[in-house]
Amino acid sequence: MLTPAARFRCSPSSDGDGDDPATTSALTASKDFIAGSVFLESLSPAREVRISWLGANFARRFAVKVERYAATPSLRAYTLNRLSRSVGIAEELDPPFDIRLADVWCLLKRQPNGEAGALLTNAIPNLFFVRDVAGEVGVVDVVWSGAGWEVGASSLTRNRPWPAGLRVIAR
Repeated sequence: MLTPAARFRCSPSSDGDGDDPATTSALTASKDFIAGSVFLESLSPAREVRISWLGANFARRFAVKVERYAATPSLRAYTLNRLSRSVGIAEELDPPFDIRLADVWCLLKRQPNGEAGALLTNAIPNLFFVRDVAGEVGVVDVVWSGAGWEVGASSLTRNRPWPAGLRVIAR
């Protein structure tokens, strides 16, 4: 159900190829990632990333998260080949497949205005499996709407259906 695509590291100072340094965001080793300070609805050109909508579930489960700095192994993009549910997609991935919220932010920073890159920008979702503030794996989805990124979240156990063609990014 998943076709593997590129493997990459997210480093805002490089172009995303396999030669990236082992950093995942603009964080330094002494700084925590505070999700609520960056995941904010704003279309202002002064913001690092244009976010046109944050879902209530994302705000409640993820935007309150603080992550300790840690280098993440390389990420891999996959294309979903057929309509599938969240649990089925997760079962197709090799554990551990969840990534950090800081990795999602790093990818958004590389495409703040819907530019081409690792994330789809054609109104088709990009999915990530991320641990929420309670430590439970949830599904974070980001979609470029034309005006900005829409960021939502759902419980993995909700087992939501997802359309073919979307991008899954995992470890």
